[in-house]
Amino acid sequence: MPATHDLPAHVDRILEDFVATARKVCGDALRSVVLYGSGAEGRLRATSDVNLILVLTEFTPEMADALRESLRVGQAAARLAVMFLLESEVSSAVNAYPVKYADIVHRHRILHGSNPFAGLSISRDACVFRLKQVLLNLRLRLRSHYVLRGLNEEQLALVVADAAGPLRSCAATLLELEGHPASSPKEALEQIVLPLEDPSWRDVVSHFSEARETRRLQPGVAGNTLFRLMELTQLMFSRVSSLPKEP
Repeated sequence: MPATHDLPAHVDRILEDFVATARKVCGDALRSVVLYGSGAEGRLRATSDVNLILVLTEFTPEMADALRESLRVGQAAARLAVMFLLESEVSSAVNAYPVKYADIVHRHRILHGSNPFAGLSISRDACVFRLKQVLLNLRLRLRSHYVLRGLNEEQLALVVADAAGPLRSCAATLLELEGHPASSPKEALEQIVLPLEDPSWRDVVSHFSEARETRRLQPGVAGNTLFRLMELTQLMFSRVSSLPKEP
């Protein structure tokens, strides 16, 4: 397995053990192991998931049973999260979820096998369509979360923490579509928010990061931050709607 020594030592061990188990269990059916997200950048936080994709030629009950304990250990010790993707599904998955996979394509590390995304292109129109879906769906879910959890600031802070990641990915995709890609999803969101005329957006961005890193916010902050998140999804949706279509 390629070196992952820019990750915490316990995460490095978990990845090494899980990949070794996957190779033993799956044999030639295992085409690739892909680390993606913040782990691929060497920027894991204590609250980050360690995201892997196993690309397989087949997925059998025997494989699942043999991998179960290793995955459970990885989840408990390092928040390991694994997607099991068939080789025949890669192109369909990329086109069905272009925002998610655009982020994966930009932030991944091959731990075993070949790059399953090499040579694949993501349709601009599909990306625009999906980006609008994700932003609208996120806004609708945030409204429901606020109604249900508005009296519990700890729960609202968790909602903000969980929403900030997808919103950053949307920001990165938006800037990519506009022809001004950012170096990371976090920077992409900052590039969208900080030029806005209202200086209070700087505090909002800071609260996003605080919630992501600690899963907590200071008293009295979570509710307003959640509403600003809703506002931001609308601002980004408007920018996406103004993008030109593919020639």
